[in-house]
Amino acid sequence: MSASSYDEALARLLEHEGGYSNHPSDPGGPTNWGITIFDYRKYVDPRGTAADVRAMPVEVAKRIYREKYWNALRGDELPAGVDYCVFDYGVNSGNGRAAKVLRRLTRLPEDGPITDEVVAATARFDAARLVESICDERLAFLQSLRTWNVFGNGWGRRVREVRAAALAIAAGNGGPGLKPAPTGAGKEETKRETTAKGRPPRPPLAKKFGWGAAAVAAIAAAAHWLDAHPLTTIAALVLAALVALVVITTKGRSRAS
Repeated sequence: MSASSYDEALARLLEHEGGYSNHPSDPGGPTNWGITIFDYRKYVDPRGTAADVRAMPVEVAKRIYREKYWNALRGDELPAGVDYCVFDYGVNSGNGRAAKVLRRLTRLPEDGPITDEVVAATARFDAARLVESICDERLAFLQSLRTWNVFGNGWGRRVREVRAAALAIAAGNGGPGLKPAPTGAGKEETKRETTAKGRPPRPPLAKKFGWGAAAVAAIAAAAHWLDAHPLTTIAALVLAALVALVVITTKGRSRAS
């Protein structure tokens, strides 16, 4: 890919990322066009809310992808196929991880961004083999995450599709056909509603496996929330205990009188 091919890379990315989502098991929180609320606060408005993320025009997301991901990962200077593969990895799992993997696979020290040295080293390797290795590393990393059981189907499909398109691009054949790129704001109620930075949701567990599985999933989601919000949880428990104490005391006094 070259600088003139960036639009195709972005179109493929947006096809995976989709519109607005706010899945309880996704640590990214409110997300639109694949841009999390944390990225929104970092690059757009430090006081941004979930409502701001939901209303974000796709053009804002495109600007962030170009400046903060593609340019930062030196997309215009990487070999065809490798550029798209690294770009999608950076958006999905962070620029730092994408750069680390590329540095390791090109036999350079892992720490650091993609520098001139990395660009030169990447050019000496077979692009198709690098694509395969990057996707293998990416899939292994995703499978190690504790939310793999929730988002694994979508994550695995995304890696497979990125691999196929990147290999075709590296061979000079171009990737598979693209759906029309989105142009409006994301809508949570659309059929393309996505979760965990763009992965399509699995069918409802209650319908697929019964209410027992759904209960287990609900407990797991609750445990994830408690783990992510310990101070809020403690405050809520203390407040609940105080309310219960007041109720018990009030009832005791009423009986005594």
